[in-house]
Amino acid sequence: MNLFRKTFFIILFTLLIDHILKIYVKTHFKLGGIFPLFSFFWIVFIENPGMAYGMLLGKGYYGKILLSVIRFFLIIIISFFHFKIIKKLEKEKKKKEYLIIPTSLILSGAIGNFLDSALYGSFFDKGTIYNKENQKWMPYSGISRIIFGKESGYATFMEGCVVDLFFFHIKNFHIPGYIPFFGGDQVQFFQTVFNFSDVIIFIGIILLIFFKTKIQCYGKFF
Repeated sequence: MNLFRKTFFIILFTLLIDHILKIYVKTHFKLGGIFPLFSFFWIVFIENPGMAYGMLLGKGYYGKILLSVIRFFLIIIISFFHFKIIKKLEKEKKKKEYLIIPTSLILSGAIGNFLDSALYGSFFDKGTIYNKENQKWMPYSGISRIIFGKESGYATFMEGCVVDLFFFHIKNFHIPGYIPFFGGDQVQFFQTVFNFSDVIIFIGIILLIFFKTKIQCYGKFF
């Protein structure tokens, strides 16, 4: 199997997992619904108009559209670098498949979250939308239905919100008062809800850093 096919299957596999999870949660959970898998790890359904781990780009509707456009161009840029490395490896007949794994993961994660923004507004009947009069993102009640091709969705192209569902339920802890500088502080562990695409992007970035020196040999832009 050549490197192009391996890239295709990596992306296809991760996208399938990502969207099977997202679609299941969106069609079975109410917004804000919680299901503890373990005491420390919960499924928590939220919809995110911003970036990975809940970060927003600007405010309101136009920030959301700008973020969707940026996601699209990032996918193009990552794809360019990724296939540049593949072509060089294929040309030199190098069997170093591990060099394409980091960018394959980052690319698949970026595509996964972009598809939420681009298509979920048309795919589902309910979703979080921006109210321009109140200048707020408005939640909804009930459970979403898949209505693609049957009726109008809750938003247009590029206006959908990303589905997030993973949450580490680890309690805050108190730093003893005798600790210099930080004594008496209340420390909050990672409290953000995230999704499978976010995890894949994070793993890809870690691998990219790990393989950075070797990848530089195959792509001068890295």
